[in-house]
Amino acid sequence: MSVLPLVFTSGWASGINAYAVVLLLGVFGATGVSDEVPAALQRTDVLVAAGVLFLCDTVCDKIPYVDSFWDAAHTVIRPVSGAVVGALLAGQSGSLSDLTAGAVGGTTALASHAVKAGTRMAINTSPEPFSNVITSAAEDLGVAALISFAMFYPKAAAIIAAVLLVLGLAILFFLARRIRRFLRRRAQRREEKRLARAGGGPSQAGGRRPSQAGGRGPSGRG
Repeated sequence: MSVLPLVFTSGWASGINAYAVVLLLGVFGATGVSDEVPAALQRTDVLVAAGVLFLCDTVCDKIPYVDSFWDAAHTVIRPVSGAVVGALLAGQSGSLSDLTAGAVGGTTALASHAVKAGTRMAINTSPEPFSNVITSAAEDLGVAALISFAMFYPKAAAIIAAVLLVLGLAILFFLARRIRRFLRRRAQRREEKRLARAGGGPSQAGGRRPSQAGGRGPSGRG
């Protein structure tokens, strides 16, 4: 069970930024900082892919509304990443079954992803973009700091991750009203666009008919 705290922490972090977790763990393993990191995460191709995707995540995660679309696209990716990383960590140490570690990592990643995505929906109800940038930067720094801390103090890091997860779920509960408002506004914008596309043709045609009729009227009277 010695690897369970690291599995839990990596799962929490994967729900926020899965690519940063893979990149950091791979770098720590490749540089010899930790022996807990499996060789699969230390491969050069894995590190390069994680680095490129991390840069994409860093940019998309700071743009209002784009961040919510990015979160929606990662609803499956982040929990799966947390489960895979957890299973790999368990297989490396041999102190915990791969299935159990995968379940812990995936479930924790799903919960933290829900907190992240829900919080962003609430933040997007604000018209200014600075809150998105500040929140995203704080999340990135938090993931980097906690994963680094977990390399040396895994149990303490797991306790911190658990506290952050509980606080995040509590905040998400209180922000539920703003999230519903965000979803209504987005549905309303989609409906307005759909009606505009559906009514564009007839309105244009209707706009031409009066002018044509008006053109024939005077000539007929004359």
